[in-house]
Amino acid sequence: MRVLPIVYISALLLGGCSVSDLPIVYKPDLQQGTVIAKEDVAQLRPGMSREQVRFLMGTPSIDDPFHADRWDYIYSYVPRGDEFDERSHERLTLYFDDNGLARAKGAYIESGNPLYSGD
Repeated sequence: MRVLPIVYISALLLGGCSVSDLPIVYKPDLQQGTVIAKEDVAQLRPGMSREQVRFLMGTPSIDDPFHADRWDYIYSYVPRGDEFDERSHERLTLYFDDNGLARAKGAYIESGNPLYSGD
């Protein structure tokens, strides 16, 4: 009868000691938003229709009904593994007028791009 409580208490104490030796729980990388690919942005041209832009870039992250002529694409990446690389955050804003795509600013829009607005 005395052996059972000793075995029970020993098992509890030994179980508590091994908790610090557990491996770290896997944490997946966090990716949010719409991926903004440099190759896709390079194919954007003034006058493209909304359907053409949506086909090329995907659905915008923000399609605000109060700003119907503006689409925002936002992408963020946070690595959570053993290697803590830097986070990346990209934003691309596209502006439309009656003729289609008018201008853009943000990720991969350089001064030589025909959509560059200079903002």
